[in-house]
Amino acid sequence: MKKILTLAILTVLGFTNVTAQKIKFGIKGGLNFANISGDNTKDASTVTAFNFGVLSEIPLSDKFSFQPELLYSGQGYSLNDKTIALGYLNVPLMGKYYVSKGFSVEAGPQIGYLLSAKNESLDIKNSLKTVDFGVNFGLGYKLENGLNFGARYNMGVSNINKSDYSADKIKNGVLQLSVGYFFF
Repeated sequence: MKKILTLAILTVLGFTNVTAQKIKFGIKGGLNFANISGDNTKDASTVTAFNFGVLSEIPLSDKFSFQPELLYSGQGYSLNDKTIALGYLNVPLMGKYYVSKGFSVEAGPQIGYLLSAKNESLDIKNSLKTVDFGVNFGLGYKLENGLNFGARYNMGVSNINKSDYSADKIKNGVLQLSVGYFFF
């Protein structure tokens, strides 16, 4: 796991052999609207949490960019008036295509590392898998001054349940709205 986190940090910080003058570094934060899908999840409802982190944009051409990120993401769901709060360290690796000046569509894989899992005050981290895989799809708009806005959906593709008491397959799903700023 340490190798994955080290690789993620190095990726977010950028590649030194790429034209360094064009690489942009920034921060972002926003709201998450999270839920789960899968077996026996029809009564689960959405919870609101937050996300924040660092990102880098590496231009590959006039229209294409690579955007690695390192984000804290509050996720989870509500069931029978109890909130299951999940905290992840996510590493999205986004490909961006600029449709027009400032406006982009994006997609890419994501790996998440479970930091915390609580059912009210009870720690339930041992009943969930440590690593989560997902696929992201989204839209973004970047102003010339570095301010940027994004809307993204993270669709979990791996079963996060490892409970001894249930064989249900459940997956994360998160709608993220964010505001960010590229420093240079």
